[in-house]
Amino acid sequence: MKIGEKIRRLRVKNSLTQEELANRCELTKGFISQLERDLTSPSIATLMDILEGLGTNLRDFFNEIEDEKIVFSKEDVFVTENEEYKYTLNWLIPNAQKNQMEPILLEIDPDGSSKEDYPHEGEEFGYVLSGTISVHIGNEKYKAKKGESFYFKAYANHYIKNIGKTKAKVLWVSTPPNF
Repeated sequence: MKIGEKIRRLRVKNSLTQEELANRCELTKGFISQLERDLTSPSIATLMDILEGLGTNLRDFFNEIEDEKIVFSKEDVFVTENEEYKYTLNWLIPNAQKNQMEPILLEIDPDGSSKEDYPHEGEEFGYVLSGTISVHIGNEKYKAKKGESFYFKAYANHYIKNIGKTKAKVLWVSTPPNF
């Protein structure tokens, strides 16, 4: 945990300058500046004074939930390819397995398919961005093309197959994370 970074965020949130915070705590502006850049560490007593000046306390400061990342970019995507099954899997959200759902972008070459998944608790949702696929659930088969979606409870073995002549792209979300 970067204490200085958290102190800076709290100071800015409270609309205080470094000098105003320093005056509240009987410290120097230079000390607050170094602290916020994690160039120095405060004693417990000094940290308590600073937190009091920011309107909080040790317990709340250290129990504060870290900011959750909301927007993810291309740089966050992790890509894997499977030549045997003829697909590229784009993991859209890093570490999504810790969440309740896991979205992927699956690109399947003609006559390719996803790996077969076994029955599990939860549900599956997919939206076909391009191409034509078949959704296989147990012994049943369902066709879905660009602009269509699928949704099912994962009570049986399941996979999708590209049945078109061009690459198929599917935004696929599994709950719980399963890919």
